[in-house]
Amino acid sequence: MIHLASQSPRRLELLRQIGVEPGVLEVDVPEVRLPGESPADYVNRVAREKAGAGLLRVMATRGAVVIGADTEVVLDEEVFGKPDDEAAATAMLARLSGRTHRVISVVWAVGAARELHAQSVSQVRFAALDETAIAAYVGSGEWRGKAGGYAIQGRAAAFIEHLEGSYSGVMGLPLYETAALLREMGWEQ
Repeated sequence: MIHLASQSPRRLELLRQIGVEPGVLEVDVPEVRLPGESPADYVNRVAREKAGAGLLRVMATRGAVVIGADTEVVLDEEVFGKPDDEAAATAMLARLSGRTHRVISVVWAVGAARELHAQSVSQVRFAALDETAIAAYVGSGEWRGKAGGYAIQGRAAAFIEHLEGSYSGVMGLPLYETAALLREMGWEQ
């Protein structure tokens, strides 16, 4: 049985897209970057901790595989997490405007006897956004709960001039990498 250690409706939707109907596990993992921790190491650690926390909840289930993932927006080595409020979302979008940023997405697949992981790094270039466009987007509320304050699968798609990498990775779960990990863990599509 495959389990998803996340309450993210986007990750659940993405897994269903490749034919996985996982059990959903609620985990509480602090998402706080440690002093000196690189953005990539931070994303990797959080994803691993989510998977590990999920595995602890289903250890008694024979053959259980838990998927844990984390995705963060990175600009100039600064990790843009989920904005706390409209002001933070506005500030993030203003800084992303007219620039290229990275989106790092890491997925772990863990079971009782094996742990595997993969990383996807995408480059996303935003168009120059004026205050009106940013205010309209922030007013839509779509930024809530989204790393970097935007959702590529929503209205923010109109802001993206160029994407190099994984669209699903920017959404929150790189599907190519996830499917490869699950096949290595014994999943049959």
